[in-house]
Amino acid sequence: MTYFPTVRARRAVALTGALAATLTLAACGSGDSGGGGGEPSGPPQSGGTLRYGLSSAPTCSDPAQSGTNQTIYVTRQIVDSLVDQDPASGALRPWLADTWNYTADAKSFTFHLKDGITFSDGTPLTADSVRKNFDSIVALGGVKAPLGASYLSGYVGSVALDPRTVRIEFSAPNAQFLQAVSTPQLGIQADATIGKSAEERCQGGNIGSGPFTYAEWKQNASATLAKRAGYQWGSGVFASQGEAHLDKIAFTVVPESGVRTGSLASGQLDAISDALPQDIKQIEGGGGRAQFTANPGVVFGLQPNVTRGPLRDPAVRTALLPAINRKELVETVLGPQFKPATGVLAANTPGYVDLSTRVTYDPDAAKKQFDQAGWVPGADGIRVKDGQRLSAAVLFSPVFAGNQAILELTQQQLKAVGFELRLEPVSVADSIVRQNNKDFDFAYYNTTRADGDILRATFAFDQRNLNVRPAGDNLDVLLTQQLATTDADARARLIGDAQRAVLDDGLWIPTIELSQAIGVGGKVAGVKFEASARLQFHDTWLQR
Repeated sequence: MTYFPTVRARRAVALTGALAATLTLAACGSGDSGGGGGEPSGPPQSGGTLRYGLSSAPTCSDPAQSGTNQTIYVTRQIVDSLVDQDPASGALRPWLADTWNYTADAKSFTFHLKDGITFSDGTPLTADSVRKNFDSIVALGGVKAPLGASYLSGYVGSVALDPRTVRIEFSAPNAQFLQAVSTPQLGIQADATIGKSAEERCQGGNIGSGPFTYAEWKQNASATLAKRAGYQWGSGVFASQGEAHLDKIAFTVVPESGVRTGSLASGQLDAISDALPQDIKQIEGGGGRAQFTANPGVVFGLQPNVTRGPLRDPAVRTALLPAINRKELVETVLGPQFKPATGVLAANTPGYVDLSTRVTYDPDAAKKQFDQAGWVPGADGIRVKDGQRLSAAVLFSPVFAGNQAILELTQQQLKAVGFELRLEPVSVADSIVRQNNKDFDFAYYNTTRADGDILRATFAFDQRNLNVRPAGDNLDVLLTQQLATTDADARARLIGDAQRAVLDDGLWIPTIELSQAIGVGGKVAGVKFEASARLQFHDTWLQR
């Protein structure tokens, strides 16, 4: 079973678990424009510095440890992956590897690297580089590199068969692995980087083979990338081969939405993150445009710690599902570029099933379920049982500009059925610490990936498991089975059953599907979203 770049990736599709119908990632990476002036036309121009305003600070310069969208917008640019995923079709395309093959049981994967690839420090990228990178990600573990570690579940080791051929071996079938190696978390970095400690790898000295390199990194403030001279091994998804068009990308952190928008409209910035609906008129008035794409993966939602207070009771957790008016969340806080969640996964995720009937807004049904569970309204309307208030706090950070407003409206909706939701806004860094310590009632977030295996990374007992749930139930069985299943139809059914199991036990209270919404100035062209809705700047250029 070998993939060649001139052949469609039908075999790879089976291993990513995507049906022919679901592998077309409908809104993923298309960068649909919301209107405005349109982007410049004509052949790309070289040179210039793109000034980009992030909505929150990057947490770490290491792609392997990157989690938030704002962080990945930066780290994706300095590192290449073995393969790339086409955002339009979902098919896998060559990148560092020009061909690959795998065994029928999905326990062994062999990649043949392109010739002449080097890291930005001049050292060659070889099969042994791949081995060392994957070994290092396993060593970082699930706390420092939760996504990368989950992608390497069952990793036995890698063998360099020759300088350009590497075989990766697993103890059990790993059907999601081919898609996983397209992610920045499994991007390849130089020996000089992977030899550092986890903390040192977050300080901006990372050396990759990507189209850009770190020129400057100021923790929690800014990052500047410089074009990599001599870059000639770009992804098969890129619009052009060779070096990037931009000389530099200057990322600055501008937390206030109005300030970001004003800076774009006035020409002080060239592009910005988290362009909310109320910002679009001003962006377009300044000659710019808004670009949108829907994130695949686990939708935004409240993940209950099932060891805490009333959340121990599955009846309480499942009663929250019909208590939230998701349509109102979108229409009041966001806009038509966003969608209410219809289940655990976003609709453009391979393996998604529509569970909208299970999350339909029905406050009377929520009240009835609380009544049946013994929770009765107290004097202030908040329910009580055996002297305990029906109350829990939600931990969240500003990884998306709309989080606070969404949760404030959710708070009002839940209060109407007798549930007190207390808001705990914290920094991204504090959120990570408290999540790792399981120090919360609810955690509010989303997780992006263009493969249904993101359910395993989020919910499996032996993965991140922020539900703090015990092992041994049917959900773990389903998540393990889908990982071992190479038949696309069978794997999709298992992923669907896992989504139902999550809702059956109230392990995720969905709110909205996230869309990436960026503002782009009128002189900027070629800003593109990759398959997981993160930005790729190789093809970006400035009209000068």
